[in-house]
Amino acid sequence: MRVKLEYGTTGLEVDLPEDRVLRKLAYKFAAPLAHPHDELQQVLDHPRGTPPLAELAKGRKSACVVICDITRPVPNKLMLPPILRTLESAGIPRDKITILVATGLHRPNEGAELVEMVGAEIASTYRIENHHGKDLSEHVYLGQSPRGVPIWIDKRYVEADLKITTGLIEPHLMAGYSGGRKLICPGIAALETVKVWHGPQFLEHPKADCGFLDGNPVHEENTWIGRHTGCDFICNVVIDAERNPLKFVAGDMEEAFLAGVAFVKDIVIDRVPKEVDIVVTSSAGYPLDTTFYQSVKGMTGALPIVKEGGTIIVAASLKEGIGSPEFQRLFTENSSLEVFIERILGKDYFVMDQWQLEELAKVRRKAKVKVVSDGLPAETLNKLFVESAPSVEQAVADSLAEYGETAQIAVIPKGPYVLAQVG
Repeated sequence: MRVKLEYGTTGLEVDLPEDRVLRKLAYKFAAPLAHPHDELQQVLDHPRGTPPLAELAKGRKSACVVICDITRPVPNKLMLPPILRTLESAGIPRDKITILVATGLHRPNEGAELVEMVGAEIASTYRIENHHGKDLSEHVYLGQSPRGVPIWIDKRYVEADLKITTGLIEPHLMAGYSGGRKLICPGIAALETVKVWHGPQFLEHPKADCGFLDGNPVHEENTWIGRHTGCDFICNVVIDAERNPLKFVAGDMEEAFLAGVAFVKDIVIDRVPKEVDIVVTSSAGYPLDTTFYQSVKGMTGALPIVKEGGTIIVAASLKEGIGSPEFQRLFTENSSLEVFIERILGKDYFVMDQWQLEELAKVRRKAKVKVVSDGLPAETLNKLFVESAPSVEQAVADSLAEYGETAQIAVIPKGPYVLAQVG
């Protein structure tokens, strides 16, 4: 059975034993929008829960438009032009419009990367700035959330007369779904905010998981933070497996977001009848599989359908390496995942990006992980609490030998973009 996994920009063709593959999980079919420009203009003119963007923009002196960073394949080249035209037509001068890249705590996006994200014309004619989550001086303190999260938000957004966020709605390993409120927290929040909101008191909750909104403290808290900070208008998109727009939603931060979630749920959920011994998956290819940090999302996406003691095999390009210096430090400071979890639960230990290692620890409590990559050498991967493998085929063969003649495989070529379930 030949399967193409999402891997880097090229994909990775693998051969799997067809008689062992129980199911290949994928998006349900949904027709791409035939006229995406028209559909986008329609939701801007007839949004959910707010007046049209053109009406909201009248009389405003400045605007901040928040966009996702390079790790999210948002079609900014399609979405930004009508938004920016609307703002200028309403009387907001171009030099009073800031496009703010919601890096969260990721690295900045500049130069050719920025052109890739927004297009050459917008990159050269609008002010585009990166959020710097580790620079507290660039943030404004807005008090505490109900669960005690200190709220520090980028001052360029807080001080803007009109606040707009854009984004992509897809499954998210902690917040249930991305998009909506996530552009504010963690997108333009300071480390002081994210370290608490991404702390064990939130992430160890059983509902802090993919596909859950009700009862998910991660979702509930950053929704509260988004409301408290203020958001006049959102514009979010749902894309298919080929990254074509399927639906746009716009308007109120919660109402439009929930409408997008209702749509995406029906598309991204796929099921296996029972848990399997082996899951072959990906980290969704470029831009999500460029670091080991991001590749953890592929592992968590497979977790619901792998047996206790089973194996998750992940293919990821990892062309940018492990991740931030802080994330790399976690592997040198902690001799095991058990030591790491004990430290973070003790509340006297904190290293930025530790939340992603905490997610890896959740995976490793249930399953082994084998990683196939040409971006990191085997000796490096083997120090990251996973096992390197020279190829997907070899990893599968070794796992089948371990689990025996009745072992079964599930395949998720698109990785964490598919919400895998048993049932």
